[in-house]
Amino acid sequence: MMASKASRWKMALLALLLAGPLLLPKQAKAQQDPQYTQYMFNLLAINPAYAGSADRISIKALSRHQWVGFEGAPTTQTLTMHSPFLLQSIGLGGTVMRDEHGPVTQYGLIVDVAYRMFLANDQKLAFGIKGGLNLFQGDFAALHPLEANDQVFQQNVSTKTDPQFGFGIMWYGDRFYLGLSSPKVLRTDFFEVDSLRFVSQPGQRAHYFLTGGYVFNLSTYTKFKPTFMVKAVEGAPMSFDIGANFLLYEKLWLGAMYRYTDAVGALVQYNLTDGLSVGYAYDYPLSPLRNYSGGSHEFMLGLDFGTAPKGIRSPRYF
Repeated sequence: MMASKASRWKMALLALLLAGPLLLPKQAKAQQDPQYTQYMFNLLAINPAYAGSADRISIKALSRHQWVGFEGAPTTQTLTMHSPFLLQSIGLGGTVMRDEHGPVTQYGLIVDVAYRMFLANDQKLAFGIKGGLNLFQGDFAALHPLEANDQVFQQNVSTKTDPQFGFGIMWYGDRFYLGLSSPKVLRTDFFEVDSLRFVSQPGQRAHYFLTGGYVFNLSTYTKFKPTFMVKAVEGAPMSFDIGANFLLYEKLWLGAMYRYTDAVGALVQYNLTDGLSVGYAYDYPLSPLRNYSGGSHEFMLGLDFGTAPKGIRSPRYF
């Protein structure tokens, strides 16, 4: 019985930590969008200008399990697909996302469109937009609040659907990329009940991402790719990720990452064939959550098929 109560308290505490932006005033300092350790291989999830960059059909499936061992911890699954469409200058893609943390579950159904300008030295400048729907569900009645009959925790949200819109710009070549994007720019409320306006005011806030990476030759069979991602959102401190990745024999990626004040981690990816790759990443938390969690695990499967235009290198570096 005591174990059950402790489990419930942990569940309630985690829900408040994770769903803070949904339930707290504007002073809340948290980020709402899912985070990825293998973002450099999954850029369409955060930047629509990436659509079509593989110059053939590219599919990525990713599953992230954060803070394993902590009841109600976040789990995120994304499936992205993109390719040139009709013309090489047009990229078309789609993203399906499911993100669950505590009593909150969100689904995203997004279409991505990019226009690419071809520059000298095989470089491209792309502008992208994304649009679709965000479906929100909240089972707050399943929690056990400190105060009985708390109206916040009696309000379930079966399914609330909101439109979403985002944009991005990206400059890239075979060996580098630099992008700026905001996957969600529309601000929406999570509750529509008047009595809950005081907790729903923040709603969904715009997130901004600045990403970049470059590939250096270290030797004939070894390449080095440093990467970074800066994240900003209203009401939360700016955050950043930096990574160091090494490619061996054009087959095996080995890398390490640091997420400011949050986590350190490692990743590995192997190119099984010209168009098939598998990846895994592990994060170890630096926050007090390390006392309760075994870390975070992230799995990725990539599939590219179709014939790329002549002169396009494969496999790609990002």
